[in-house]
Amino acid sequence: MGRRLIHGLSGAAVFLVGVALLSLQHRGAQERALHPGLRERVSEKPEQRIKVSPERGGDRGQKDLRVHPLEGYRTEGSLTLGDVFIAVKTTKRFHQSRMELLLDTWISQAREQTYIFTDEEDDVLKRRMGDHAIFTNCSAEHSHLALSCKMAAEFDAFLASSQSWFCHLDDDNYLNPRALLKLLSSYSVTWDVYLGKPSLNRPIRASEILPNNETKSVSFWFATGGAGFCISRKLARKMVPWASGRNFLSTSELIRLPDDCTVGYIIECKVGGHLLPNTLFHSHLENLQLIPPSQLTQQVTLSYGVFENKLNVIELSGPFSPREDPSRFRSLHCHLYPDTSWCLQPGVGW
Repeated sequence: MGRRLIHGLSGAAVFLVGVALLSLQHRGAQERALHPGLRERVSEKPEQRIKVSPERGGDRGQKDLRVHPLEGYRTEGSLTLGDVFIAVKTTKRFHQSRMELLLDTWISQAREQTYIFTDEEDDVLKRRMGDHAIFTNCSAEHSHLALSCKMAAEFDAFLASSQSWFCHLDDDNYLNPRALLKLLSSYSVTWDVYLGKPSLNRPIRASEILPNNETKSVSFWFATGGAGFCISRKLARKMVPWASGRNFLSTSELIRLPDDCTVGYIIECKVGGHLLPNTLFHSHLENLQLIPPSQLTQQVTLSYGVFENKLNVIELSGPFSPREDPSRFRSLHCHLYPDTSWCLQPGVGW
């Protein structure tokens, strides 16, 4: 009990200090540099995260997510977790405050399928993940080029594997492997599938740089990386000319947007695919307390952080208190896997 309480209190202290500091994030870049507890963009509203103009309702190029019904992509199969390549993007300063939490919880149920992409060597992470800890040569900065560098590393590692699905997650996501398999089993790997949740309620428009200093307006949907997204191998192969190796960074520079936006741009504007929105993915950019506790086990991803200057976590009772488990990930894990050794008691109910 003493070990669990000390672990919980130390985790709470790190999280709450980070939350308090992040509430001051809007005061400037100098203060942002002092706040390692949560990512730089967690206190931003979705509309502030990317500087692009929305599509106008009457524009000729307007795209509608609703024209692609889920039923048209359903299939039957025997998908296993071994068919999925799970990539988690992180940075050195979050190895202890974020990655240890994930390693103790959901990654323990999917270690063989999960790869951690980070920017600096870490002996502790290496001991726990072995060769599934990928130390890239990417910058630790939170710039669109640094993020795109890691996404390119994720993408190439997936292409070099034999898995049928590529799923990207951030280091503040809880993944439910069972719910993920149930969702992916509804689709055929022979189709071009791009699953995730948009952070905006409309497509975005950006200016694509052309030769001779010319530009053209492009619009597309993208799944926010903060909620996670999945891509079928068939679609990923079509993305190679724009997404493999340094091509991803070059493509990102064409539209000057972050990595998740670049993925959507490649799929919708270059390959001719489209995003299939799914409400089972969740990021800190939404009010997580609106998810009914009875439906938490059905969600593919969950998150935690700050939303509208308030602590943003799922609503869940026990077995750990909010002070012991501020992210609520440990409590959720014990509901899903009650036999976990550090859970308070087996068979805990909702």
